[in-house]
Amino acid sequence: MTLSRHFGIPFNAALLSAAFFSFGVSSADALPQAGQSRETGQVRQTEKDAPRKVQAPSLEDLYARLKASEDDAEAKGISRLIEQRLGRSGSATADLLTERARQAMSGRDYALAVELMDRATTLEPQWAEGWNRRATVFWLLTDQTNAVADLQRTLVLEPRHYEAWAALGRIYLSMDDKRRALDAFRRAAAIYPRMEKLQSAIDRLVPEIDGRDL
Repeated sequence: MTLSRHFGIPFNAALLSAAFFSFGVSSADALPQAGQSRETGQVRQTEKDAPRKVQAPSLEDLYARLKASEDDAEAKGISRLIEQRLGRSGSATADLLTERARQAMSGRDYALAVELMDRATTLEPQWAEGWNRRATVFWLLTDQTNAVADLQRTLVLEPRHYEAWAALGRIYLSMDDKRRALDAFRRAAAIYPRMEKLQSAIDRLVPEIDGRDL
């Protein structure tokens, strides 16, 4: 999905599979329509048999479930649903540009990918994932300054973007700024505690950084 692909997370927001969760139903059943029997028993049967509308969980609900999950597979499924939500720009044109940028990246044409993501973020400047994806391209171009700037922009728009926090931590680590890296990793872990490889990265840094204050 993003720069954090290099940390075990895919670039594309349209992930390979989706998890199914029970999120409840609408608070009221459908009422009998015109032409149906007025007999009480028939009406009750109609209401009973009427399909219930399943309400999609809010992004807030998904983040809460992600934080509370105690199972790796369940957490990964929830994270995929979150990434699918974040991957929707709301613009067909921006989505098309982003897909073409992904294809350019697959062909290692990073200059074209940057140009395409420039257009996408210009069209949808409030789309956090657009900036996150452009950061990926800058990282592949070894442009750490612009990658960090785009990740920071992502986090202004969506402070719960755990992939952006993890990616920011990796960049700081590559710059040997271990204190900032640890802080970024911890922020990602506070949102997605079971994120793959994240805790091990924190465990490696804690003795070196926090131990200095003892």
